[in-house]
Amino acid sequence: MQHVIDVENIRCGGCANTIGKTLRKIVGVESVEVDIENGRVTVEGGNDSRELLVAALLSSGYPEKGSAEGIKAATAKAKSFVSCAIGKVS
Repeated sequence: MQHVIDVENIRCGGCANTIGKTLRKIVGVESVEVDIENGRVTVEGGNDSRELLVAALLSSGYPEKGSAEGIKAATAKAKSFVSCAIGKVS
């Protein structure tokens, strides 16, 4: 099954690396493509676990567009800066 998720806070290849590593840890995920320019993540596999994918993205600082507001959005943005930096050196 294919899941396409529009995501906030994607800025660079480091972000894409972090997102890929995070989602590939989920059982059933076969492949992950990150479109940095459009802020879109495409996941193959994962069966019907879209909610699990969205939750994993949020915990890494990359919430689904329109799903995080206020403090939750600020926290996600801070996490994404850290995971962006980690993704660049990994």
